Amino acid sequence: MATVTSVAEVETVEELLHRLGDIPPARVRMKPTPGTAIEQDVLDAWHRDRRRCELVDGTLVEKAVGHQEGYLAMWLGHFINSYLDRHNIGYCAGAEAMMRIAPHLVRLPDVSFISWERLGSRLIPKTPVPNLFPDLAVEVISEGNTAAEMERKLHEYFDAGIPLEWYIYPATRTVRVFTSPEHATTIGAGGVLEGGDILPGFHLPLVTLFGSLEG
Repeated sequence: MATVTSVAEVETVEELLHRLGDIPPARVRMKPTPGTAIEQDVLDAWHRDRRRCELVDGTLVEKAVGHQEGYLAMWLGHFINSYLDRHNIGYCAGAEAMMRIAPHLVRLPDVSFISWERLGSRLIPKTPVPNLFPDLAVEVISEGNTAAEMERKLHEYFDAGIPLEWYIYPATRTVRVFTSPEHATTIGAGGVLEGGDILPGFHLPLVTLFGSLEG
C-alpha cells in the first residue's frame, strides 16, 4: 500500500512544499489548513470552485493544468475509448474521476483505465471517491509539474498496485512508459504507444497523438 506522511511536524512552508514534491506555492490550498484536509474538502473544491485538487498528506494540492495538456488527455481518452468499443474489457475515465488509492490519499490521473476484472463487476462506482486504483494511470506533464512531484506520484501509484503508468510530455513529444518505478521506456516522437498486457493490441502512433500541437 502507498504510505502517507504527516505534516504535523512541518515548521516552514518551504518544508511543506518540499514534502509535497517541491511544487509551486500557488498550487497549495490554505483552506482548510494544510495537514487537516479530508476527502470532503476535495469534493467541495471541485463543486464550489471547479478546482481539481488532490489530497496529499492532509493537504489540498491543485493539479497543474494547461490548454495543450487538457487537449492531449481528451485526445488520448478518445483513442482508448475507441479501443474499448472493440474490446469491452473495462472503462476509461478523465481527471474528474477521483480515486482513493490509499487511506487519506486521493489522486486524479489525467486519464485512467479500469478493467472490469479489477472492478469485480461491470457497474461503474457511484461513490464520488471510490476506494480504487486503475490498471493504467496517465499523467500529462505540464510546466507546473516538478520532477520531485512526479517521482513521488510514480511511487505512490506503484505502491498502490497500479501495474502500468504513462507520463506524457507535450514539450518533447515523448511518452515514458513505466512498468515499475525503476523500469521505464521512453518512446520518441516517431514511435508507437502500445498497451502491453493491460490494453492488448492497442497501438497509437505518437505522431497521431501530438500531430495537432503548436510547436
